[in-house]
Formats: sequence, structure tokens, C-alpha cells
Amino acid sequence: MTIDPNTLPYRPCVGVMLINATGQIWAGQRIDSPSPAWQMPQGGIDDGEKPRDAAYRELWEETGVTRDLVEFIGKTHGWVTYDLPPDLLGKVWKGKYRGQRQKWFLFRYLGRDDQIIIQREHPEFSAWKWIGREEMIASIVPFKRAVYEEVVTAFRAHLAP
Repeated sequence: MTIDPNTLPYRPCVGVMLINATGQIWAGQRIDSPSPAWQMPQGGIDDGEKPRDAAYRELWEETGVTRDLVEFIGKTHGWVTYDLPPDLLGKVWKGKYRGQRQKWFLFRYLGRDDQIIIQREHPEFSAWKWIGREEMIASIVPFKRAVYEEVVTAFRAHLAP
């Protein structure tokens, strides 16, 4: 049976661009990807949760970074969407969504690298590193590249090349 993506909603989600003092971006290598796939922290918004609170929660769940270790800098205006590619449609998120509708937040990291702990209860990343904006865009899976380009453009003034 073929699923018509136009009949499915977008999953409400947040993304976090975490930058260090020199404007480099935090990137994590997804644990569930057979080939290297690097991305920024992101995840769903719980029922009744405000997007900014979801961003803090997702950052903590995926990296161990707490609110007191970051400074809020800004957020995207409006929502950014992406559609799943046909081979993933109907397989992820129990087939309930066509893709994600994301609000992105920019935080400056105030802590030390050893305070970032990706070995979580439900780990999403196997490794992490600080990278420049062009490497971040080049490192994301192709179907999310337009989102990352939009987010980098929105936060460009704060980023290292």
C-alpha cells in the first residue's frame, strides 16, 4: 500500500544549534546510522510543552547539557519543515507523520567539553565534535539539508565559517 504524504501531518519538533565560544557548532554522529550521519540535537515537543522548554529538555536528554550551561541567543522565526524520503515514509514515527515541523533555538555553550555526556539512558549519538557551518551542512543527511541551510542562514552572524 502506498502512503500519500499529503494526507499526513508534520511532527511538531524542536532543534538546537549549540555553539561554543568561537562559533563552532556541536554535531553528534547518530548511533542508529550505518554510515556517518552527523546532526544537531532535536526531538519532539510533548503535549502541552512550550517549544523552548522542549529545546532545553532535548539538549539535556541527548547531550547531558543543562540549562545553566547555556545562554539563549535566539530562535528561528516561524517553523521549518522537511518531508521524509519515500523509503522512510510509513516506517519512522509509526507511520503517523510525513516529516517534521521544527522550531530551532540557538544556545551558546558556557561549560567545558568534559561536561557534554552523550552516554545517556537512551543514547542517540556515538561521537560528537565542534564543526564549522559549512561542514555541518555537508554532514547532514540529504533530506534535511535544506533545513540546515535555513537554520545556518538564520544564525549566521553567530557562527564560525
